[in-house]
Amino acid sequence: MTQTTSALPQVTPEQRADILAAARTTPEHRRLMASVPAMSLLEVGGTATAPMPPAITVAAWNTERCLYPACAAALLKPHAPDVLLLSEMDIGMSRSGQRHTPAEMARALGMSYAYGVEFHELGLGGKTERHLCKDDVNTHGWHGNAVLSTVPFDALTLIRLDDHGHWFLPGENGQDPGQARIGGRIAVAAIIGGICCVSTHLESNATPPHRDAQFTTLMDAIDRFAPNLPVVIGGDLNTGNRMPPTFDWRLETLFATATARGYDWRANAEGTTTRASLISPNPTRRSKLDWLATRGLTATNATILPCLDPDNRPLSDHDPVLATLTPKG
Repeated sequence: MTQTTSALPQVTPEQRADILAAARTTPEHRRLMASVPAMSLLEVGGTATAPMPPAITVAAWNTERCLYPACAAALLKPHAPDVLLLSEMDIGMSRSGQRHTPAEMARALGMSYAYGVEFHELGLGGKTERHLCKDDVNTHGWHGNAVLSTVPFDALTLIRLDDHGHWFLPGENGQDPGQARIGGRIAVAAIIGGICCVSTHLESNATPPHRDAQFTTLMDAIDRFAPNLPVVIGGDLNTGNRMPPTFDWRLETLFATATARGYDWRANAEGTTTRASLISPNPTRRSKLDWLATRGLTATNATILPCLDPDNRPLSDHDPVLATLTPKG
């Protein structure tokens, strides 16, 4: 079980200086990860008081920084989700107004949240999002995943899927220098009323074998954390990324790997899950990246929800995926 806290400890000026001066190597990245306490903690807050229903409505959503948490909550509220599996959530980032996005969404929806750090951002973000920044520093610099629930958490854990420094090593990510980070892809797992609910985010800048290995690491960790429990894994699996010219999600091997381990993919509606957004403005970008994988659960009402606010403004470059899940037997 991962230790929890009511507020993640910030990176100190001394730690930041150490990070910026460190050699861009895997051993140094692992040393830096171990030196930042927030990398091994979950922040827990909010309030959950609802009893466990016989069937739960689950939504998975890559919120793309969660620029507008109140609008994001308003989009989901009519669907009465019991559990949210969220990724790309900022805490104290200039690009998202220094907001604590998981706490704001949890408060708006009457939920508890558990938040884990994927990355500590060393800069203001990618070049397409810096126009959103009103400050030239981040107050916290956290970017990560969260599980939100109307039902109290029974147990929680943070699962790290890599620690070698994919976004820290020179030339590794092919992005501009503003996206230098320490950290790596993660999952946040919560046992809620006898169901293991997992928010994850697989690597975008990688090929299918890398994502297959990450998903296998995740399934192994779930088996240790929640043996024999029903499971729902939700998130941006980045299926088809870095696979030109077709970027076809069907070429990913993780689907067969998970199926062989007893997971089911029928909780997903037909259709793509990405769109042009304020940060990712490419109007032709239409991919199927976002999924719900289940084990020991029956899925109904699979839906892809357009993430547009009442003014037709996109809230993310990903649409949420939803389903109603009932334990088998």
